[in-house]
Amino acid sequence: MNDSYLEYPGRGYGQDHDFYDWRMVQKRPKLKWDGDTKVAVCLIVPLEFFPLNPSGSPFKHPGAMKTPYPDLRHFTVRDYGNRVGVFRILEALEAHNISATFAVDGEVARRYPCLVNRIGTAEHCIAVHGLSTDKIHHSGLTGDMEVAWIIEAEQSFGSEDYPSGFNDNPSGWMSPARNQSPRTLELLAARGYRYCLDWEMDQVPVTAQTGAGNITLIPNSYELSDFTLLHIRGQSGDSWLAQIGASIDLLLEEYARYGSQMLGLTLTPYVIGQPFRIRALRMLLDHIRDTDGVEVLTADAIDKQFREQA
Repeated sequence: MNDSYLEYPGRGYGQDHDFYDWRMVQKRPKLKWDGDTKVAVCLIVPLEFFPLNPSGSPFKHPGAMKTPYPDLRHFTVRDYGNRVGVFRILEALEAHNISATFAVDGEVARRYPCLVNRIGTAEHCIAVHGLSTDKIHHSGLTGDMEVAWIIEAEQSFGSEDYPSGFNDNPSGWMSPARNQSPRTLELLAARGYRYCLDWEMDQVPVTAQTGAGNITLIPNSYELSDFTLLHIRGQSGDSWLAQIGASIDLLLEEYARYGSQMLGLTLTPYVIGQPFRIRALRMLLDHIRDTDGVEVLTADAIDKQFREQA
């Protein structure tokens, strides 16, 4: 093996990027959410369209088709989420008077304006979820191509099917498959985005510094997402609910030491929106409502409160 294979300029103490300073949990400043909130829960609902014939470049989206074309079994399950499952989620949220953050990709915005308008009218927060599940950001893209994809995703909300000014100047972004190129954050900051939902992080938001300005990284848990636990690992709704409850309990316990923290939880319409799983979401919302010190905040609200203290 050539010696150059082991040479890596980013190797050293801490992390191998300079978006933010590396620090242990004991060293970070304590965050304080507004009012009596000790733990904020950010509910993130991805609305995605999955084509029957994905290119798979540079890799297939985790939710993409699995079997040879035409994979109607997986296609119809994914589409079920946008036609049926998401409305069960909306009804559960509205029954609890809760606003969530909907990450909407450009294909959904273009194909299903009635759905996106329904979300906007209910005063949920809308983040741009890239152009499509088949347009994944990665290091092989040119900067011009990546910017073009971002702009096209934004323009998907601008048709005559939407009220004038709908989702103009969006503040939030989540990349398709939550994948980025090394320049994605800088390009988003240059476009005026205030926060990104791709990073896992440390149960608190972090400010990422780019050449085009700062952008807030709002943690979004992969380990607790319904897609991971219910779909990939095949766990039950009760198990998913118990793990989220245990996480909330621990973050409340840590409040005196570390200050306010948060959980970013993904609610995938074709997963949690299934009739045998929606009960678990209703029970989760009951648990949040009945637990002192816990509140659901949109990503917009989390970014605003965090920036006031950063």
